[in-house]
Amino acid sequence: MKKFLKQLLNKRLNNEKGLTLIELLAVIVILAIVAAIAVPAIGNIINNSRVDAIKSDAINAINAAGLYFIENSNDNDVTVQELQNAGFLETVGSLDPDGTTITEVANGEDTIDGSGTNGDITITFNYATITEINAHTSDNTIGNGNGTD
Repeated sequence: MKKFLKQLLNKRLNNEKGLTLIELLAVIVILAIVAAIAVPAIGNIINNSRVDAIKSDAINAINAAGLYFIENSNDNDVTVQELQNAGFLETVGSLDPDGTTITEVANGEDTIDGSGTNGDITITFNYATITEINAHTSDNTIGNGNGTD
């Protein structure tokens, strides 16, 4: 019986030749399909993060400008570079330093006019309020130009 099991085991071990070419090709095809699905999804996540970073920088600038307007009641607009120089912003982030202006609006919802760039994504703010920035979902322009919803 022992000799029989040894012969059977040796026969099984000798028949193991590894993966066939067809099996290897099937694995490669499956990996290619998974990669084709995953790569665009990851790229979309990166672009959405860049847009969210620009929007976040704009909201931070508007909030900092609100504090600036409290301390400088004679001013009704300020650039993000001026906010950084005055210590109200640590960094301008992705916003254009001299070309992005925050304007104080009488109803209390200040507006931002200018642009921000992160990687290959550019968002233009057209007198956008925080409400409009938060509601933005599609194109690369935020705001309707008059600072109202």
